[in-house]
Amino acid sequence: MLQLSDFDYNLPKELIAQYPLTERDAARLLVVHRSQKIIEHRIFKDIGEYLRPGDLVVLNDTKVTPSRLVGRRKSGGRVELLLLGWKNGLTFNTLIKPGRVKQGEEIFFNRDSVKATITAKNEATFTAPDVQTVYKLGVMPLPPYIKRDPEPLDTDYYQTVYARCEGAVAAPTAGLHFTGELLKALAARGVTQAYVTLHVGHATFKPVKENDILKHVMDKETFFIPENTVAQIKQTRAASGRIVAVGTTSCRALETFARGRSHGQTNLFIYPGFTFTMTDCLLTNFHLPRTTLFMLVAAFAGRELAHRTYQEAVDRGYRFYSYGDAMLIL
Repeated sequence: MLQLSDFDYNLPKELIAQYPLTERDAARLLVVHRSQKIIEHRIFKDIGEYLRPGDLVVLNDTKVTPSRLVGRRKSGGRVELLLLGWKNGLTFNTLIKPGRVKQGEEIFFNRDSVKATITAKNEATFTAPDVQTVYKLGVMPLPPYIKRDPEPLDTDYYQTVYARCEGAVAAPTAGLHFTGELLKALAARGVTQAYVTLHVGHATFKPVKENDILKHVMDKETFFIPENTVAQIKQTRAASGRIVAVGTTSCRALETFARGRSHGQTNLFIYPGFTFTMTDCLLTNFHLPRTTLFMLVAAFAGRELAHRTYQEAVDRGYRFYSYGDAMLIL
């Protein structure tokens, strides 16, 4: 039985990246060769040296919506709403901080020009001209382990350069390292690119509470794989090229597709023992301990090698989590 403690590791707090690097592709890249159990240390812009002509890099083109709104109660107290998704009209599913805000309370935004009423648990209805006006009140929803308020730089850096389909409340962070120039350089080397969409939900930060991880239930996330990407996957397979999943989100979308669905919602839970059908290589950032994201990495790399890799990253001072460094598992 796989225990939650099997996916724990110690991380000094000072290694949790609080800001992005100015140059996206200047991040460090830890390269893991699974067959030889060898680890290399490079810079992200060197990634092309590990990809071959005919490989297909699969990118998640979801776009983070500015869904973190800060307002005030009638009493003057600060309230934070995280918009998890549009429900109907001007009603949104939300997370509300502090939790003591009650149903029926009114929250005021933008010098009281917009008001929201808490209409149910985890639900708010706004008085605004339209949905876009509501989102214009928001800022980027940085992860809880980034201990600062969002700043203007996050509008650019907490978004991939190829983001185009709005709907995520968290970035597919493995893709944050790519620049437009690097993607063009890879294409010039014969490394093709394709896109999937998986709208990352707040549950990506949801802790696993079951000691027996098999009892954990993943929340559903919306995904879509377009026909042209399906065609590229088939062409790559026919030519014996490798499919490189950029991020755990792209991996989960691909493996859901391998099991018969190209769109809808997925709650695919990947943990050690999982058989990967569609993913040959995985590019990912370093994830929190005891999370489904680290479990996916342990499933792909092997649990022992994953732990050894993370320990080496800690020992060498790699930057962790969303704004941190990357690892490529071959």
